[in-house]
Amino acid sequence: MTTANIIAVVLAAAAQSAPAVPVAAPNDYALEQNWLCRPDRRDACSTPSLDVTEVAPDGTRIVRAVKRATASEADCFYVYPTLSYDAGGNSDMIANDEEHRVVEAQFARFSTVCRTFAPIYRQSTLSWLRSNMTGNPIPMDPELRYNDVRDAWRRYMAADNKGRPFVLVGHSQGSGLLKRLIAEEIEGKPAATQMLSAMLAGTNVAVPKGKDQGADLKQTPVCRKAGQTNCVIAWTSFRETSPPPANGRYGRAPDPAQETICANPAALGGGMATVNARFPSGAGIGDLVADSPRWTKDNAPVTTPTVAVPGLYAAQCVTVNGANVLSVRINADPADPRIDDVGGDVRFGAFIAQDWGLHLIDVSLVMQDMVDLVPVQLAAWRARGR
Repeated sequence: MTTANIIAVVLAAAAQSAPAVPVAAPNDYALEQNWLCRPDRRDACSTPSLDVTEVAPDGTRIVRAVKRATASEADCFYVYPTLSYDAGGNSDMIANDEEHRVVEAQFARFSTVCRTFAPIYRQSTLSWLRSNMTGNPIPMDPELRYNDVRDAWRRYMAADNKGRPFVLVGHSQGSGLLKRLIAEEIEGKPAATQMLSAMLAGTNVAVPKGKDQGADLKQTPVCRKAGQTNCVIAWTSFRETSPPPANGRYGRAPDPAQETICANPAALGGGMATVNARFPSGAGIGDLVADSPRWTKDNAPVTTPTVAVPGLYAAQCVTVNGANVLSVRINADPADPRIDDVGGDVRFGAFIAQDWGLHLIDVSLVMQDMVDLVPVQLAAWRARGR
């Protein structure tokens, strides 16, 4: 097994087993403290500034003010990726800086179009991943993380939803858990008619070859146009110049009769499209990300939490080396003063885990495209008399 494959195996939190651990008591999601985000309170979704600094190719900067919605007809329910530094195999229920930062980077912007719900859950931790890499795995309960997400979902449906349309949003471990939630808690139930879409970044969703649904999700098709609802959008991102290796895990289904879906939030119908990326202006999330980017060659500071680089990135879904992935093109000009590459690769020192592509910026690359889809899908849902 190659080094890259070893890293891919131990980092794939949603697919791992672990030494047995004592059964933990369920969380009470009626308690406000067990949520990172809920409507009508000050939290990680409602308080950070959403303003964006747009950096043009010539280095010109424009600050765009962004306001949250004062009333929303739709809800968004988010499950965050692997990020906890807690010492155990499963995280605790205390939201630390890393949880707050990922919500600000990946989910708070949805507060411009929907009410935001984000439960804290006892996820597989980075400590557990590292313990696997060193050959001394610490105990981790793989069901605990899903049970938490499921219990939070059930509480949301019972106490908060009240028939409202909703969008599911996840990344990496969070997307894997939401995929299971759709299969077990939504498909075949009344809630399915309320789902605008599930935006599942950084995970594989399998379908029979040539089909738009089946396999992982039996009744939920791929979103192929912006006005489609009750559908799934899923993608894994790779540089156009560094496609997934032939032995990689992303973009492939384990069954040769199946394939994974790729749906680009910026162009659900296919083809190359400029993506509306939104990046944290400072250091990225987690210790696998490089230092804060130099947005212009003069390294002038950015005063907003978020940066846009119009026209720098474009992407399309492609099949390469047998994998269906979002191929990302960087339209860089080394002669201009703007940054040429924001990064996003999974690095271990000088080593780049090519199996993982641009996993760290799966969401950031198409952040505004994801948000912009919500009102379009909501309008289509209303037009159908839902």
